[in-house]
Amino acid sequence: MAKPKLALIPATQGNKLYSVLPADGVGDFTFSRSGLATRINKDGLIETVASGVSRLNYPLIDGVVNGCPSHLLEPVKQNVLQRSEEFDNSYWINNGCSINANQTISPSGELNADLLTGVSGGFGVVLFSTWTATNKVASCFAKKGSTDLFRITNGSNGNFSEFNLTNGTVSQNTTGFVGEIENYGNGWYRCIAIDTLERSGTFSLNVTAASESVYIWGSQLESDYLTSYIPTTTSAVTRSAETANGAGDASTFNDSEGVLMAEISALADIGSFENISLSNGSSASRVFLFYRNSLNLMEFRVTVNNSIQMVFQHTIADAKTSNKFAIKYKENDFAIWINGIEVYTNPNGITFGSFPLTNLSLDNGQVSAPTSPFYGSTKQIQYFDSALNDSDLETLTSWVSFTDMANGQLYTIE
Repeated sequence: MAKPKLALIPATQGNKLYSVLPADGVGDFTFSRSGLATRINKDGLIETVASGVSRLNYPLIDGVVNGCPSHLLEPVKQNVLQRSEEFDNSYWINNGCSINANQTISPSGELNADLLTGVSGGFGVVLFSTWTATNKVASCFAKKGSTDLFRITNGSNGNFSEFNLTNGTVSQNTTGFVGEIENYGNGWYRCIAIDTLERSGTFSLNVTAASESVYIWGSQLESDYLTSYIPTTTSAVTRSAETANGAGDASTFNDSEGVLMAEISALADIGSFENISLSNGSSASRVFLFYRNSLNLMEFRVTVNNSIQMVFQHTIADAKTSNKFAIKYKENDFAIWINGIEVYTNPNGITFGSFPLTNLSLDNGQVSAPTSPFYGSTKQIQYFDSALNDSDLETLTSWVSFTDMANGQLYTIE
């Protein structure tokens, strides 16, 4: 197989997304985020990353880091809860429970997780008038204490998601609630409760009976869909949106033929376009792929001076797991490959000629006013300045082994 002209393989954090090729740094992506953010580090712990520093996020399978990191890019989000790790603070109202602070090691690796124990009545800690139609996604890290049952509840209507902290399962959802659970290792789970009916109300973390206890840490309430943990103290905290763009130049890309490959996963069904674009600095001439409004629907296009040369839509099994995509472009020879399979060919169309490609970005490719940024995890991006043959394209987009495929899809192998 030919050597890629540009290769982004996440390995280092910094003020850029560093490409290993070309070696002179021309292929580096300019990165931006104002303010702090968190990631999962190589030890599987949640740690804070400084303002302007990219995030290498490591995958957890059954609570253990397994596989190579990805670059994590997320939109602006706010954790509207205060004192997200201090449940003994007066900001929280104890409703029939006691809180003992700093009783065990949290997912951050520090001795700062609290023990919630039911006493009588509500068996939890609550905040009033917090759950809203916008802020409908609640989460909290929890670990089994004397009981393995933990609830996140809208106390105003009594509905909840209930989690089993031994089995790592959602044991019950009542009216309008959808629960999810993620294994963070050492007995810790991130428990997520989504109020699909978007009701206002009271945020509450509960055990189910008196004398029962669970460990809790890292509460969050945010809009639309779950994102990485945002710690708070005396006020709500907003994590700024992240961008990555501007890799390469006219000498990097071939206007006549080439292949753009990306191994990526989306955050959620965001409901808007999310692009990865190889362009001439505008939206008029570009090779690009993007998630459409429906999460699992992908679209691939090649446009030259606003004239569409190739367009193809394809539904994938799950956009939130890692998928490998490749677009081949050459005059009268276009193709799309997904996870080792050629899913589309087009024997008609021109390439870029007098509209030279100059820019690779995780957005719509319009340098003067970029829109539709990609949000999710990027495991690799490669660009080849020649149209690879079918054998090479199959290899490029395939999994090298069953284990590699399972890890890439975050499956458990038993």
